[in-house]
Amino acid sequence: MLIFRLLLTFTTMYLRKVELTEEIMYQALVHKDSTFEGIFIAAVRTTGIFCRPTCTAKKPKKENVEFFPNTHAAIVHGYRPCKICNPLHDAGETPAFIQKLLERIDTNDGVTITDYNLREMGVEPHTIRRWFQKQHGMTFHAYQRMLRINSAFKQLQQAKKVGPVAFDSGYESLSGFNDSFKNILGFSPKESKNKRIVNYCRLETPIGPMITCSTEEGICLLEFTDRKMLETEFKDISKRLNASILPVESLVITQLKSQLKEYFDGKRKLFSIPLHPVGTDFQKSVWEELQRIPYGSTRSYKQQALALNNLKAIRAVAQANGMNKISILIPCHRVIGEDGHLTGYGGGLWRKKWLLNLEKGTLGENETKGQQKLLFSFK
Repeated sequence: MLIFRLLLTFTTMYLRKVELTEEIMYQALVHKDSTFEGIFIAAVRTTGIFCRPTCTAKKPKKENVEFFPNTHAAIVHGYRPCKICNPLHDAGETPAFIQKLLERIDTNDGVTITDYNLREMGVEPHTIRRWFQKQHGMTFHAYQRMLRINSAFKQLQQAKKVGPVAFDSGYESLSGFNDSFKNILGFSPKESKNKRIVNYCRLETPIGPMITCSTEEGICLLEFTDRKMLETEFKDISKRLNASILPVESLVITQLKSQLKEYFDGKRKLFSIPLHPVGTDFQKSVWEELQRIPYGSTRSYKQQALALNNLKAIRAVAQANGMNKISILIPCHRVIGEDGHLTGYGGGLWRKKWLLNLEKGTLGENETKGQQKLLFSFK
């Protein structure tokens, strides 16, 4: 509840341009509140280091903390970056050695990379394990098993026999393959023909990492990794589609990456990616109307309700906007308050402002990832 009150207080200040006090920033630092990522940098006088708001290091006393709007200001004042939270790196950015490892996995079907292989590559297994646990909620080896099982599932749906698929997937016994398959997907290899798989992939953007999911029909989810409802959305998709969600890229996800890059570079205004929205009929009608809001424009919730010929449904429209699982492609960020103020956004209000500025062509050169121009008024 405390974090919720902090967030509510900050949102109100942001909209009304009231000062962001040291007390509020200190409480956000203590509670490692990710909604303040990119809003401020905390520098510790006693150690001479500066951290991002979500740093997991032991928290200093309030009187020993100095706040800055960005890393540049902290460096100018003589502070050095924290080695725990790496504030000079973009939050959630995939390290180069992880990217190289993922590329190696993608090009070696059925080949397992062991701890010994990792050390040969100059990477400590515990470093990889911590990163995968944090980003994907599983170990690196569990990630590899899921990739192999996902590949096996697709082969079985092509009417291939279980035995050859099991051995081609790197398993030494049929029983081991069957047990692993059922543990991961929740059903046996023989039941594969009647089941579905939703692919998911993590991707980088200028305003933070995102998770995307796809089915045969198209993209069914595109969310920022710090979205609080992400786990609930995964469960909803899995339940409604009677599907298992596995971390592997698909053709439509590859297309999405390309078009998103063009969008963030300011070179694309319309997406041609097939979508597969998962929700109620009313929610789908709201999401469909959202896609009619022109690039660079905004609407109020009231205008959205009028467009749906249901003025009494303003609140329901707002709730459906909030339940949108496909950010940017279904542009719920283009809906604002009737008074022109920014309203709630699952990815954070600073991202909403960033996206609107991008589409209006008013994005400042200094508005780099996570560093928005907010009003700071220090005591």
